Amino acid sequence: MNPKIRAQFEARAKIIKAMAHPTRLFLVDHLAQNGPRCVCELTEMVGDDMSTVSRHLSVLKQAGIVEDERHGTEIHYSLRMKCVLNFFNCVEAVLERDVRERMKLAGCGR
Repeated sequence: MNPKIRAQFEARAKIIKAMAHPTRLFLVDHLAQNGPRCVCELTEMVGDDMSTVSRHLSVLKQAGIVEDERHGTEIHYSLRMKCVLNFFNCVEAVLERDVRERMKLAGCGR
């Protein structure tokens, strides 16, 4: 693999790695469904402490998936790259197909 192609795949891996955590997937999905939210709201929904949620948001921000905006003392996050939702749709399609295939193997749903 030449250096240019390697760099392209490393950039892709960075984005995929940023989403490779259940909490971060939840945050991306929640921001997509509900629009911008402050860290305090997201912390309450996730059920972790604020520093942990902030760290997750920082990973997503560094990957370019979310962006933040200061509103007084609060920081509000929003989904920057809505195209990640296409990836979610693809993942759901794979999961659904897997369930159908498993049911077929088990003799269900004939």
